[in-house]
Amino acid sequence: MRALLVGASLCLFALPVAAQGLVPADFFNAPIDPASPTGVEANVLTFNAKTNTIEASGGVVLKSSGYVVTGERLVYDRNANSVKMAGAVTVTDPSGNVMETTDLDITGGLKQAFFNALTITAYDGSRITADSADYDSVLQSIYNNASYAPCGECVDDKGRRIGWSVNASRIVHNSEDSSVTLENSTLYLLGVPVAWVPYLWLPDLSESALSRAPRPTFSYGEKTGVGVGVSVNVYGNKWTDVWLSPKFFSRQGFLLGAEWEQRFENGSFRVKASGINQWDPSAFGTEVGNREWRGAIQTSGSFTPIETWEVGWSYTAFSDANYLSDYELTTAKSSTNEVYATHVSEQTYFDIRLQQFNQLGNVTQASQDAQGANLPVTRFEHIIDLEDDMGRLAFEGHLRNVVRNADSSTTVNGVPYVYGYQGTKTHATVQASWQKQIIADGGFVFTPYLGARADFSYYDGKSVLLPGEASLLSATPIAAIDVRYPLMASNGADVHIIEPIAQLVYRGSDRTMLGITNDDAQSFVFDDTNLFSYNRFSGYDRQETGLRANIGGRYQANFDNGSYLELIGGQSFQLAGANAFSTVDHANTGAGGGIGNDASYAVLGAYGSFTPGLTFGAKTQIDTSAWKLARFGAGASYGAEGYGATLDYRFIGANPSLGQLLDQHEVVGGLTIPVADYWSLKGNAAWDLSANSWLQVGGGVVYDDGYLTIGANAQRNGPTHTSPNSTSVLATFAIKAPAGLNLGYSGAVPTPSF
Repeated sequence: MRALLVGASLCLFALPVAAQGLVPADFFNAPIDPASPTGVEANVLTFNAKTNTIEASGGVVLKSSGYVVTGERLVYDRNANSVKMAGAVTVTDPSGNVMETTDLDITGGLKQAFFNALTITAYDGSRITADSADYDSVLQSIYNNASYAPCGECVDDKGRRIGWSVNASRIVHNSEDSSVTLENSTLYLLGVPVAWVPYLWLPDLSESALSRAPRPTFSYGEKTGVGVGVSVNVYGNKWTDVWLSPKFFSRQGFLLGAEWEQRFENGSFRVKASGINQWDPSAFGTEVGNREWRGAIQTSGSFTPIETWEVGWSYTAFSDANYLSDYELTTAKSSTNEVYATHVSEQTYFDIRLQQFNQLGNVTQASQDAQGANLPVTRFEHIIDLEDDMGRLAFEGHLRNVVRNADSSTTVNGVPYVYGYQGTKTHATVQASWQKQIIADGGFVFTPYLGARADFSYYDGKSVLLPGEASLLSATPIAAIDVRYPLMASNGADVHIIEPIAQLVYRGSDRTMLGITNDDAQSFVFDDTNLFSYNRFSGYDRQETGLRANIGGRYQANFDNGSYLELIGGQSFQLAGANAFSTVDHANTGAGGGIGNDASYAVLGAYGSFTPGLTFGAKTQIDTSAWKLARFGAGASYGAEGYGATLDYRFIGANPSLGQLLDQHEVVGGLTIPVADYWSLKGNAAWDLSANSWLQVGGGVVYDDGYLTIGANAQRNGPTHTSPNSTSVLATFAIKAPAGLNLGYSGAVPTPSF
């Protein structure tokens, strides 16, 4: 660098003026002071991944061996391995001599000084500092004695520590895959060291990847006691992660957990195992958890052997069905063991699976035997867009082979339900259709639909509830037309759309039970979401029949202040043929659903927001024959400046045909109140209005500064809850990436349910 400066000075000052004594004799020749500070200072130092450059801007000062170079912008081009001070530059030597120039190339000691004492501030506000940095290739940056902080200095405008950071002896960033490796690292929360990890590999610094960081867990359950644990990555690199998750429960002892994740270029798999030797099994009473040894093994994986195919599996084995729930390893109510292959392309979808379903909870083996297995279930779809705007052809196929070891049945207030029959049932379906949208003069939109469906079903008759082997071969022609007349009005700011809708749907069959036994079409509620559907059953074992008309409309309004309103409603009428919803199967599908009579219940849905932060939604079902309310659900949420509130109400009228003898009324509310910067109190309660009893009550405290979340919540269930008279306490902890910044309350648009 000194040679460069000397050369520059000779070029600038090798003129006759030198003989006149205007240039000092020691100009740029003063002795170098090795004790002089070395480093780089700038208002902002940013990394641009697209151009692979590091740029310092705003008051740039570069120091080395007594030399000081100042300017407004310094650019390090990693591809060319060049460092240049762009624009006006001032150079001061150890004697105080000053040279001014433009666009100065930095080499030698000053170039190395730039690499040392380095601070990089990314566009998202995160910051890396290091004693030294080595850019040994364009793909890898190595920072020694470095720290990473997503919150920059992690000090707010009131001088308080916020967020999290990590210090490490080495941080290695690979720009090719964005992975980050930390060696001998310490995690700091609010500036306090809380965990040390010898080695940690992260695929990136995104929100999901940060879940790999060591995280403590705290909990309380009446049967397990106080639980304290930690999840630690004991080995990790680009391809492999190994985790240990020990946790101590004051009433039951030590639970040991381990997890291995192996990644490949085209996929990954994961294996998890955990177990405990319970100190006090009797705490679980008559439940399935009353045993000395409990544990589970879980594995899953997915691979993409070729671009349009994915294959994978998921499997869980456990000592008892309530182990994962009792020890807070899952909140799911069921698990699925399966092997699958899926193909997705622009026009084709194909999926085949072998599936076994397990209930989770206080479930015996006899109940597990009543769960059906799909061996296999297959679905195929293919679409063809015809040339010359002649519409679209769609082909669909479905095959489900259900194997069940025991009948699945229950009785609710004297009403029997059979969800599945012992034995084997096979149901294959093929359907082809054509439809085309036609926009006529005047704005009418016509969409004719023609199709045909063929079904084959077989049941071996092993159940005593449905004895006798049976088979079925059926063909169903389908024709429909959808007519809409959208009308729009706008004053330049507000937009209003009114869209009357009418449909005629014909299914030329009197057979609604096509699967012989109904295994996949047991869920049905008539509302605004399926008002204009051609077949409202949720699966293939049932279908609508006869001629039906669906009449209604939609209104949408968008206002210039950001508020909006959407209404959708109507009614359905059985005009001819058998009404499939008046044919009740053994699972009582469709009973009291609001569409079993020739004139269905009227349905209406309303969604909108009239002021910033406040959203609402409601849906209702009205029995027009008696003009009484059959179902109603409503919800609203509000959030602003850290405050948040939610309120949901649900009403279901009594329906003796389903075993529901009384009206159901439930109201659920939640409240969030900020009590200090970053701190808020949360509470929730649910009340069973019909039983005049509380369902659930809970509350807690949360710290959230946008980068770090710590909270604790306690919950108590009431006597009419599905888990009655139980208490639980759960602590939460999460570190966030800059993209996860969320300082205020946010709530989703309510979607009320019946």
